[in-house]
Amino acid sequence: MPDQIYIQPLTTVSGPQAVDGQAIRLAGGMVYAREFAVILRRDGAVVERLIATAANIDDVLATMPDDAAAEGERQWSNLRMAHPPLELGARTIRLDQPQVMGILNVTPDSFSDGGQFMDDAEAMRSQAAKMHEAGAAIIDIGGESTRPGAKEVWEGEEIKRVQPAIEHCVGMGAAVSVDTRRPAVMEAALQAGAHVINDVSALRYDPRSVEFAASSGAPVILMHAPGTGEDLHADPDYSSVVFDVFDFLRDVRDKAIEAGIDRKKIVLDPGIGFGKSLADNLALLNALPLFHALGQPLLLGASRKRMIGALSNEAPAHERLGGSLAIAQLGMDAGVQLLRVHDVAETVQARNVWRGLRDAALTDFAGLVD
Repeated sequence: MPDQIYIQPLTTVSGPQAVDGQAIRLAGGMVYAREFAVILRRDGAVVERLIATAANIDDVLATMPDDAAAEGERQWSNLRMAHPPLELGARTIRLDQPQVMGILNVTPDSFSDGGQFMDDAEAMRSQAAKMHEAGAAIIDIGGESTRPGAKEVWEGEEIKRVQPAIEHCVGMGAAVSVDTRRPAVMEAALQAGAHVINDVSALRYDPRSVEFAASSGAPVILMHAPGTGEDLHADPDYSSVVFDVFDFLRDVRDKAIEAGIDRKKIVLDPGIGFGKSLADNLALLNALPLFHALGQPLLLGASRKRMIGALSNEAPAHERLGGSLAIAQLGMDAGVQLLRVHDVAETVQARNVWRGLRDAALTDFAGLVD
């Protein structure tokens, strides 16, 4: 196995002016990173870990083996990459600031709101309108639960569930993503007006998916999950969960590009909660800035998930708002571009306050010496 290198942002600052310009704008967003860990991994073990800044990163990379140094240069460029907006029908979703994606499940068995919006069309329309009016940049519509132990859904049934919801959301002017791993559902969803394919299997569940996604020209969201069949949570076997998920996402990104998917239309998701222990999830959340080194916009989906209950006296899903907002803020502090959440209004409010603080920090020179 060749040496692997990873550049992980470690510290952030209010703005470059606070450190005499020695900080980079992380992924073209509203977060500025100053110090970085340059990590060399060989045969699964970390053999070197050096701390660098923008001032000496070239010198640090020059000490690495040639192939690792070249990859390190690509990652350093990726960390500073400003991502173009997503053009979704009539809507333009800017990626230079955090955006909120609202979850609309039309299933009988999702862990948080199963059944609530599947059989009651008026409830579904009302929920969609609330999210749209509250400021959801995208509404993510799913017709299959992917929680552990969920039953398999026939693709015809999945289409029947998602199609009316997509048509309604598109009709009210929303940008829509379809949460599915089946190419027939992808096709039906795009025909109904959906703009984005959000595949929790990273286009691996069905070999036809990647070909369809490429031919459709639609943006795709590729998520990490260890399972390859019906159970996406199956067979988690990590030597180091952060590096393993990073390597997985790099590989599925490269395969998507090779299949003809435009790199500018690929979003990556570390898959919080999918085949991961509490310790795995916490490790990934704490390492989120690392994933910008892949050079793609990032999506974080941890809203109301089991890990929040595990850290909160087993609070049920509908009582996990506080934990969900804490993770959303962590994601914003890490420069994540898309936050996939159930509680849109509350998350948009938190985002707006966070954004105001970041804007003020860039113009606040109090305490600086001439």
